[in-house]
Amino acid sequence: MTMELITSNQNAHYKLAHKLAQSRRERAKTGLMLLDGVHLLAAWLDAGHAVDTVLVSVAGQFKIEITRLLQRLELQQCKRWQLSDALFESISDMPSASGILALVKVPDVPSAQQSGFCLLLDGVQDPGNVGAILRTAYAAGVQQVWLSSACSDIWSPKVLRAGMGAQMVLPCIENADLPQLARQFRGKIAATLLDSNARDLYDCDLRGDLAFVMGSEGQGISPEMAALAQIKILIPMQAGIESLNVGHASAICLYEAMRQNR
Repeated sequence: MTMELITSNQNAHYKLAHKLAQSRRERAKTGLMLLDGVHLLAAWLDAGHAVDTVLVSVAGQFKIEITRLLQRLELQQCKRWQLSDALFESISDMPSASGILALVKVPDVPSAQQSGFCLLLDGVQDPGNVGAILRTAYAAGVQQVWLSSACSDIWSPKVLRAGMGAQMVLPCIENADLPQLARQFRGKIAATLLDSNARDLYDCDLRGDLAFVMGSEGQGISPEMAALAQIKILIPMQAGIESLNVGHASAICLYEAMRQNR
């Protein structure tokens, strides 16, 4: 299929894509987000989602992996445009231009679970941390993630790349009222805390319905969420290490819960 070439930065399709790449407010207003690259778009299609618009760079049209993706999209009635390489690079923040962008609808927000295995992110702000945690959570069998309003936007380009598409298959609730949802949860609430009552992770019973709370990089878990924690956990560490990155701490805790529930 021949695609019309866009060379002006005043073009409406270009301007929308540029805004979606830069602005959380624009993503919230339009209900759209931007997928940058073959991997993310393939993961989106594998999850059974539809595509609204595809933008391919002039250089990208010659890449075999992009050609194959476009063939997969033949049955979808999505719009297709070609961007000059300069315009494409002005949208993408990747070190090397991927050659393909897709505008897609943000998935519907699920209803909050009241049982099962959930992860609560309380103010985790670094995009790389949020994305890595989502990927780890999905791998460890977490069924749903709730993110407070202070967390990084899971549909931003950086979080999407760090998560490598995990949020496309893992149900997530953004801007969640964590204390309210935690009070409605019928299982145990566990949190990593520097508390005199905290116990070694490997001495804690994490079996059954569980909601695990991980706090922000600087402040940790909020006082209100700490007060709701029924299981207060310390990750054992060698002397001289003050703390772990929240992404690493999440992986350790989630996989211990997975191990106990196998």
